[in-house]
Amino acid sequence: MTSATTLADIRAARERIAGKVERTPTVQSQSLTDRVGQPIHLKLEHHQTTGAFKLRGASNAIASLSPEDKTRGVVAASTGNHGRALAHAARLEAIRAVICMSRL
Repeated sequence: MTSATTLADIRAARERIAGKVERTPTVQSQSLTDRVGQPIHLKLEHHQTTGAFKLRGASNAIASLSPEDKTRGVVAASTGNHGRALAHAARLEAIRAVICMSRL
Protein backbone atom coordinates (compact mmCIF):
# COMPACT_ATOMS: atom_id res chain seq x y z
CA MET A 1 0.00 0.00 0.00
CA THR A 2 1.28 3.48 -0.86
CA SER A 3 1.75 5.90 2.01
CA ALA A 4 0.28 9.38 1.97
CA THR A 5 2.22 12.12 0.21
CA THR A 6 3.92 14.41 2.71
CA LEU A 7 4.97 18.04 2.46
CA ALA A 8 8.56 16.78 2.37
CA ASP A 9 7.67 14.59 -0.65
CA ILE A 10 6.21 17.62 -2.43
CA ARG A 11 9.25 19.76 -1.68
CA ALA A 12 11.58 17.02 -2.92
CA ALA A 13 9.59 16.72 -6.15
CA ARG A 14 9.72 20.50 -6.60
CA GLU A 15 13.52 20.33 -6.36
CA ARG A 16 13.71 17.45 -8.85
CA ILE A 17 11.67 19.28 -11.50
CA ALA A 18 13.14 22.75 -10.98
CA GLY A 19 14.26 24.13 -14.33
CA LYS A 20 12.43 21.39 -16.24
CA VAL A 21 8.91 22.81 -16.04
CA GLU A 22 7.50 26.30 -16.27
CA ARG A 23 6.42 28.14 -13.13
CA THR A 24 2.90 28.84 -14.33
CA PRO A 25 0.83 31.76 -13.06
CA THR A 26 -2.37 31.71 -11.08
CA VAL A 27 -5.21 34.13 -11.74
CA GLN A 28 -8.36 34.83 -9.81
CA SER A 29 -11.54 33.81 -11.60
CA GLN A 30 -14.01 36.56 -10.87
CA SER A 31 -16.97 34.60 -12.23
CA LEU A 32 -16.23 31.55 -10.02
CA THR A 33 -15.44 33.78 -7.04
CA ASP A 34 -18.81 35.51 -7.48
CA ARG A 35 -20.57 32.18 -7.83
CA VAL A 36 -19.21 30.53 -4.66
CA GLY A 37 -18.60 33.60 -2.53
CA GLN A 38 -14.94 32.72 -1.90
CA PRO A 39 -11.82 33.64 -3.85
CA ILE A 40 -11.16 31.03 -6.54
CA HIS A 41 -7.77 31.00 -8.27
CA LEU A 42 -6.92 29.05 -11.40
CA LYS A 43 -3.47 27.60 -12.12
CA LEU A 44 -2.68 28.18 -15.79
CA GLU A 45 -0.95 24.89 -16.57
CA HIS A 46 -1.71 25.25 -20.28
CA HIS A 47 1.37 27.52 -20.28
CA GLN A 48 3.59 24.45 -19.79
CA THR A 49 5.87 23.54 -22.69
CA THR A 50 3.65 20.55 -23.52
CA GLY A 51 0.39 22.40 -22.84
CA ALA A 52 -0.74 20.49 -19.73
CA PHE A 53 0.07 19.80 -16.07
CA LYS A 54 1.14 16.24 -16.94
CA LEU A 55 4.69 17.51 -17.50
CA ARG A 56 5.14 17.95 -13.74
CA GLY A 57 4.51 14.28 -12.94
CA ALA A 58 6.41 13.00 -15.95
CA SER A 59 9.45 15.14 -15.12
CA ASN A 60 9.37 13.98 -11.51
CA ALA A 61 9.08 10.34 -12.57
CA ILE A 62 12.02 10.63 -14.98
CA ALA A 63 14.15 12.45 -12.40
CA SER A 64 13.36 9.72 -9.84
CA LEU A 65 14.60 6.84 -12.00
CA SER A 66 17.67 4.90 -10.94
CA PRO A 67 20.72 5.14 -13.21
CA GLU A 68 20.00 1.57 -14.38
CA ASP A 69 16.40 2.44 -15.27
CA LYS A 70 17.54 5.58 -17.09
CA THR A 71 19.80 3.39 -19.23
CA ARG A 72 16.89 1.07 -20.09
CA GLY A 73 14.58 3.94 -21.02
CA VAL A 74 10.83 4.32 -20.58
CA VAL A 75 7.71 3.08 -22.34
CA ALA A 76 4.17 4.45 -22.05
CA ALA A 77 0.77 4.18 -23.68
CA SER A 78 -1.22 7.39 -23.87
CA THR A 79 -4.04 9.13 -25.65
CA GLY A 80 -2.18 12.44 -25.56
CA ASN A 81 -0.94 14.64 -22.75
CA HIS A 82 0.84 12.01 -20.64
CA GLY A 83 2.73 10.58 -23.59
CA ARG A 84 3.69 13.99 -24.84
CA ALA A 85 4.89 15.03 -21.38
CA LEU A 86 6.88 11.83 -20.81
CA ALA A 87 8.54 12.11 -24.22
CA HIS A 88 9.53 15.71 -23.49
CA ALA A 89 10.83 14.92 -19.99
CA ALA A 90 12.82 11.95 -21.28
CA ARG A 91 14.33 14.04 -24.08
CA LEU A 92 15.51 16.66 -21.56
CA GLU A 93 17.40 13.91 -19.69
CA ALA A 94 18.63 12.13 -22.86
CA ILE A 95 16.63 9.01 -21.92
CA ARG A 96 15.17 6.75 -24.61
CA ALA A 97 11.36 6.84 -24.63
CA VAL A 98 8.87 4.77 -26.60
CA ILE A 99 5.40 6.30 -26.51
CA CYS A 100 2.43 4.40 -27.98
CA MET A 101 -0.41 6.77 -28.82
CA SER A 102 -3.85 5.98 -30.14
CA ARG A 103 -5.22 7.40 -33.35
CA LEU A 104 -8.01 9.89 -32.97
